[in-house]
Parts: sequence; structure tokens; C-alpha cells
Amino acid sequence: MALLPILEFPDPRLRTRAQPVQSFDAALERVVADMFETMYAAPGVGLAGTQVDVHRQIIVMDTSAEKDQPQVYINAQIVEREGSEVAEEGCLSVPNVFEPIKRATRVRAKAQDVKGQMFERELTGLAAVCLQHELDHLAGKLLVDYLSLLKREWIRRKLEKERRERAAGGTKDAAKEAAKDAAKAAPAPTHPAGRVI
Repeated sequence: MALLPILEFPDPRLRTRAQPVQSFDAALERVVADMFETMYAAPGVGLAGTQVDVHRQIIVMDTSAEKDQPQVYINAQIVEREGSEVAEEGCLSVPNVFEPIKRATRVRAKAQDVKGQMFERELTGLAAVCLQHELDHLAGKLLVDYLSLLKREWIRRKLEKERRERAAGGTKDAAKEAAKDAAKAAPAPTHPAGRVI
């Protein structure tokens, strides 16, 4: 397994629409394993292929408190939505930004597992929010697209400044440590869905 680099806004590759997975083979299993390792290390509760420059319809998630319930959604579609709620969301591709986003409170999804077997699953709470967020990524849509143009531009400038400062300040390892320290220092969102997705 290997840690994959996570693309950050405004990287244009995040706007790429993911293609359906056609081959369910050992190479796909390796990509899924690498995505789980990357998601847990980040740390996040969900990761889409697009975020790691793999432009195939692959989503990994684990919304459990113990991080012991990994879920894979390949070629996922939401077939039913119900209710709505505004909750604070974060994103590994838009680090240290948390914004209120309106999502369905319950979804029914149809997808395939890593072996290609079809399944349907009902998701609620954070799992429903997470799946909707990751499906946005696969369509080339980001959390910032729900915000005003002014706020989006402010976030872009802020992130670019942070990247320049990290690059000027030392190695990639130092930048990772600084990002982890910043994440620890950031106030925790009050809503249970306000996790980095």
C-alpha cells in the first residue's frame, strides 16, 4: 500500500469528471487499498478517486468513530433522496475550510463493490453526507462551488498562500507536520457531520 498525494483546490484536475470502472481486478484492489490508507492518514472520512488523480468512479469511506467500518462504492449512483439538512462540511482537497452545505438526510445508493458485485444501501447522517460529497468530486464539483464567488476566491488565495509558505519553509515532511498541527489546532465543528470528508 502507498500514500497517494491529495490534490488541492484550485488544481484543475479536481474538475475532471470520473469515468466508470470497467475492470474489477488486482490493480483496482491496489488503488482502493491505497485510497483507504491515504484517507485514514489524512485523516478524513471519505475520499474520491478524483482527489488522488485517479479519474475513475471510486469512493472509499469510513464514517465510524473507531475507523473500523471501511466501505467502497464503485460506479455509485443515488437512486433516492429524502429530507434535507444544512451541516458544516470540510474537505481534504480544500484544507482547513469548513462551510455549511445543504444535503439530503437520507439516500439510497446503488453501487458495485471491489469485486464488481452490485449492491444497494441506505445511508443516513454522516454517511449520507459523505457519499453525496464524494459523488460531487467524481462529477468535478467541489465544496467551494456551493459558496459565493467572492468567498471561493478568498479561499483560493488563502490556500495558494499557505502552499507558497509551506514550499518556502522546507521539506514535504515539514509541510505535512505543519498541516497536521494546523488541523489539530483548528476548532472542531459542532455538528456531527462537520468532519473532513
